Amino acid sequence: MPTRENKVVSDAAPVSSYYWGTGGEAFVLSSNPRFSIKKEQIPPGTGEQLHLHNKATQFFYIITGVGSFEIDQRSFLLNAGQGIEIFPGQPHRIFNQGTEQLEFLVFSHPLTEQDRLNL
Repeated sequence: MPTRENKVVSDAAPVSSYYWGTGGEAFVLSSNPRFSIKKEQIPPGTGEQLHLHNKATQFFYIITGVGSFEIDQRSFLLNAGQGIEIFPGQPHRIFNQGTEQLEFLVFSHPLTEQDRLNL
């Protein structure tokens, strides 16, 4: 059986991290061929480009701030403690229209790295 290693991770010590869009930052907390878990943050007044995933289902969970989502041309406003699932093929994006940093978790199954089409 292959050796597996249990790791403690946090946004201060993630598996990896990267910047995206206009000020967004992602902290990869767990990633394997089946799924990923990321903690992301977006400054006020910023967001991401409309896009879709052909294979991946995603679940966004708001930690702090207010997340404005556009999903299939519908608008959703989520507060801390709320989440929303996005299914394969649904055009979507998230914005921070609030006055404080927006922090959220995003769970993706399978991985989205090769499964993103910007619209």
